[in-house]
Amino acid sequence: MAKGKLILICQSGGKFVTKGDSTLSYEGGEANAVNIIHETVFDDLKLKVAEMCNLNQKTISVKYFLPGNRRNLISLRNDKDLKRMIDFHANSVTADIFVDGEVGFDHDAIKLQASRNSALKLAETVNHITAPTTAATPVVNNRKDGADPRVHAHAGSKAAARKVVDSSSPGETYTASPQSSEHAVSVDADQDLSDLDMTCGPADTVKRRRRTASWTMGARGPTIVAVSDSDRERRRRKKNNQSREHETDDDILGIDDLGNPSSPGFSDDDLPEKLVASWRDCITGVGQDFKSVKEFREALQKYAIAHRFVYKLKKNDSNRASGICVEEGCTWSIHASWVPASLLFRIKKLNDTHTCGGESWKNAHPAKKLLVSVIKDRLRDSPHDKPREIARSISRDFGIELKYTQVRRGIEGAREQLQGSYKESYSRLPWFCEKLEETNPGSFVKLLTDDEKRFQCLFVSFLSCVQSFEKNCRPILFLNATSLKSKYHESLLTATAVDADDGFFPVAFSIVNNENEDNWHWFLEQLKSALSSSVPLTFVSDRDKGLEKAVHEIFENAHHGYSMYHLIESFKRNLKGPFQGEGRGVLPGKFLSAAHALRQSVFKKFTEQIKQISPSAYDWVTQVEPEHWTSLSFRGEQYNYIIQNVAEPYTKLMDEIKESTLMQKIEALIYMISEVINTRRISSSNWTAKLTPSKEKMVQGEALKAHRLRLFISSDVLFEVHDESTHVVNIEKLECTCLEWKGTSGIPCRHAIAALNSSGKGVYDYCSKYFTVESYQLTYRESINPIPGIGLPLVKEDAESDDVKVLPPAPRPASEQKKEQSKIEDPDKRTVTCSKCKEPGHNKASCKATS
Repeated sequence: MAKGKLILICQSGGKFVTKGDSTLSYEGGEANAVNIIHETVFDDLKLKVAEMCNLNQKTISVKYFLPGNRRNLISLRNDKDLKRMIDFHANSVTADIFVDGEVGFDHDAIKLQASRNSALKLAETVNHITAPTTAATPVVNNRKDGADPRVHAHAGSKAAARKVVDSSSPGETYTASPQSSEHAVSVDADQDLSDLDMTCGPADTVKRRRRTASWTMGARGPTIVAVSDSDRERRRRKKNNQSREHETDDDILGIDDLGNPSSPGFSDDDLPEKLVASWRDCITGVGQDFKSVKEFREALQKYAIAHRFVYKLKKNDSNRASGICVEEGCTWSIHASWVPASLLFRIKKLNDTHTCGGESWKNAHPAKKLLVSVIKDRLRDSPHDKPREIARSISRDFGIELKYTQVRRGIEGAREQLQGSYKESYSRLPWFCEKLEETNPGSFVKLLTDDEKRFQCLFVSFLSCVQSFEKNCRPILFLNATSLKSKYHESLLTATAVDADDGFFPVAFSIVNNENEDNWHWFLEQLKSALSSSVPLTFVSDRDKGLEKAVHEIFENAHHGYSMYHLIESFKRNLKGPFQGEGRGVLPGKFLSAAHALRQSVFKKFTEQIKQISPSAYDWVTQVEPEHWTSLSFRGEQYNYIIQNVAEPYTKLMDEIKESTLMQKIEALIYMISEVINTRRISSSNWTAKLTPSKEKMVQGEALKAHRLRLFISSDVLFEVHDESTHVVNIEKLECTCLEWKGTSGIPCRHAIAALNSSGKGVYDYCSKYFTVESYQLTYRESINPIPGIGLPLVKEDAESDDVKVLPPAPRPASEQKKEQSKIEDPDKRTVTCSKCKEPGHNKASCKATS
């Protein structure tokens, strides 16, 4: 890629065909060329590509192949993906991208983009025959500055060289080389990119995505769609006193025909202080003309804000508008009417003197539409601002004092305008289920509603994730629940596997109306339907919600263990003093050592140490059934060395997008899963070791210890190894009397490595296949296909259809929520203990014991 530039061949309208060698070929359709550089913004590229291919930019999806790999398509969804694609093609002149979406480009959307500096130049459209494979043909340099314009030539046609004029560089014409056999195109990317910021982090990406109808992702988490491109353009067109397309006469600030006061509304993009200053001259005096009554009313609103007063419109129709100050006795007034001869709306009278002393502004109570307008502007750039922060900023910038409840209502209205209705988002669930099955054939999705069509449960499991888990991962699934942070109190249930490098791999998820035993039971039933393997599974959870019973009812021969992360956190919460010896700080480590002990004597040693430091901590440990968490007693796949919070990525995601609609949360979740798959597939593509990094490090560490051991050969398979004690290794049965070979579930211990080295056998041949790089790469081989338009609001036609009407779950009263929680005992809940009588269930203040 010379000088940091890359020509993209944008192919659309065709279809992929799988060849005999499993590679993909794109046949049919047409191709366009566009030139990009490393600083190109993805939103700009998406808009240009949508225009070239005549596709709706809100539904467009863009994919590409890695160099030398025509089997797996990689999706482009944000600036990070685009940078990565450019880096992959650093040594190439061109790259193919494949574009799909609904037909029909919104031409209004290009007006905004044209007003900005862009790193894109359009090239001439060419008829597509086959996927272009030839390199670009150099062109004759006709520029005076000696710069090399770059050309991409498609093979297959005998068209003569063409001249392509770059509209952004008047007077410059480049001629493509006649050596090209098809339509040659020339592209110039020498352009100022000072306005394009490609160094933004995830938080900046959140802000950008709040303005566009698509989804983007940071390094660890996604950010949500907030406003469609058409809405963004509409706001832009409102500037410069143009008419408001979607406001009725009653929406305008002032007071309506019923005499109810309202407050002025205003536009968006400029800094408030500069913006307000520019509004002081919106009304200049008698004789001032406007194109329509709407334009007059908008100017009057801005004028009122700039001069700090509130007015009401006594007359307010398409032919006339008369306004007075809301303060009784104030002399300020204005009258304007339609002039048929001039086809203009003209100010006829104006008394611009206030005798109220500014009291109207002090006592104004802004209408909801003003709040929504103001708050919406702030939420675009600061989506997580709190009500009090917004109230302070409005007071500082506009001098309007607001109550907390006013701002809270305004935030609700603004979010609904920005993101669509949370309630109506439920009605897109049937559409989502249908589209998921279309875009990802074989995947398992199920929607459950009650008799009133109220939402109950949604289950999703992608076929590629299920197959990767069953073929390449250990049979372990972590079960977790995460709140969706909405007023309907939905919960996200997840089943997560562990890959060959001990990374968390999402297998299935479900959104339920609330977390309870019935919904967990339903989730496990759907999970069993999605899985095809009969291998006994190990399920890991946090001891609550009756999961152990449900697991054994639904999955035959399954094992159930307690999450070490939750056990340790619960253990810490239940530590009570006074502490002896080394004290409280060492207790979690002692507890973890007891969990990993492979012999009863070692387990007893660590639990006795806990007892010496804190008898109450020892009592807590002995109450937790050892068959569910200790290496010594657990009979399923070993998992207790994993002490991370498996639910943390889901929790962080839901915290970040808690104000988004249900469908946008589902979109974010799917995107997060896709990002995990794509990122790990790419990062592991250059791994050369036999085992994954974490397992390779483990083997190398044991190998270093093995060099210091003495070894005696008893037979071809039996070895006596002397360490601090003597151990016997049986390499045929993969056993060592130290028990660590079995305990680590697939990695030979140092005694086994010494035996294998002396017998000339390869250590890696005795490692579990689940820890190999091959297994890891196969886990992340298949991508999840995107679902175009998933995060967009419900279209009007669909909203009016009874067939797809799904209602949200009925909000549960707080008393009912507490009652539901009390039904399920939480074994991790800390019991209050009286410091006076040492009895549980009360504290010292309420103790009735006599001294």
